[in-house]
Amino acid sequence: MTRPAKNCACACTCCPDDLCSFSECHCSPSEKPGVGNLPLRLLGGGAVGLALAGVFLPLLPTTPFLLLAAWAFAHSSPRLDAWLHTHPQLGPPLTDWESRRAIPRKAKVFAGVSLPASWLLLWTGGASTAVAASAGAGLAAAALWILTRPS
Repeated sequence: MTRPAKNCACACTCCPDDLCSFSECHCSPSEKPGVGNLPLRLLGGGAVGLALAGVFLPLLPTTPFLLLAAWAFAHSSPRLDAWLHTHPQLGPPLTDWESRRAIPRKAKVFAGVSLPASWLLLWTGGASTAVAASAGAGLAAAALWILTRPS
């Protein structure tokens, strides 16, 4: 017998407590056993591994892998999606992004240093003027977008 989940938006009685979090019901769509969701679950698991490595390795970005894992788990496994959102290291930045589209200040500082450094390496590496100008414009646009997000 299942009991009603606390803070579940659908107020259903079928969801275990760990599938209802953030005032949302994570038991719909149901987690289907079988091979259909396996590729997305594997993609999400690999992305989580790379995101966790990015927490400790300065040149490996965490955020893109975290967002990829969130997308993959949201489409394949409500249980893994809920786990990711409640993870002590990965959950807070993910929740900040989903609720406010916020980027942590540490990530902004890293982007502010690494984007110009990347362009400088490209330019000093002998790239043509057209390539360096195109890359510079793209990197400047990315930096502007990152720096204008809330922290």
